[in-house]
Amino acid sequence: MKQIPNLFTLLNLLFGCLAIVFLLTDGMVLVPTAEGTVYFDLPASIGLASLFIALAAVVDFFDGMLARLFKADSAMGRELDSLADVVSFGVAPGMILFSFLRLSWSAEITAMDTSIVYLLPAFLVPLAAAWRLARFNISPAQSSYFQGVPTPAVGLTIATLPLAYWMENGSWLSSLLLESWFLYALAIVFSAIMVVRWPMMSFKFHDFSWGNNSPRYLFLLAAILGGVFLSWSAALPVFAIYVLLSLLFQKRLR
Repeated sequence: MKQIPNLFTLLNLLFGCLAIVFLLTDGMVLVPTAEGTVYFDLPASIGLASLFIALAAVVDFFDGMLARLFKADSAMGRELDSLADVVSFGVAPGMILFSFLRLSWSAEITAMDTSIVYLLPAFLVPLAAAWRLARFNISPAQSSYFQGVPTPAVGLTIATLPLAYWMENGSWLSSLLLESWFLYALAIVFSAIMVVRWPMMSFKFHDFSWGNNSPRYLFLLAAILGGVFLSWSAALPVFAIYVLLSLLFQKRLR
């Protein structure tokens, strides 16, 4: 019974690996237009990569819950969890940004001569995820707040980008995802916000009073409204609100 949480952690890792498989399978595809021309686009399989990152997040939640339920918390379990998270919420989301950067540069006149150096900033995300998770493993328990944004939160936010690109075609976000400067900014911001030591909101409720949990309730309200009015494009604004509320209420979070 004590190995059940570790099996869920390995399932998290498996889903992360499958996400990478679907990101590597097709690369970019050529799409013909009615005028007889063609353009590069992302393959539909990138949506499956987002799905597997989401599934990894689900089992990541349950492995911690099961570890507490079976009183099976262990040093090995914590290390295994971090190793799985690096793949599922670091490498796989980094590959998503890499795919978008390839797509953005494909529209340039000099696309065939684009150096891989221009695509490497996407991998700031897995590097920062590894740094954050290693530091988390040697830090004292953070019971009421996180130091920096949790890696799964960043991974899940990036995982919504292909869905926003496909489902909200023509929206402000789908247009921005074709701009290399915007993708570079995302890679830098997501990486930095993981490794900073600023207190970030956790969702461990010690009670349900407004006084002790007002930033959490405000964030949940913002997330619901964002989902209703912005649909798949809500992830980035909601993520920004999470960071903003964490900074505004950092004294209370401590």
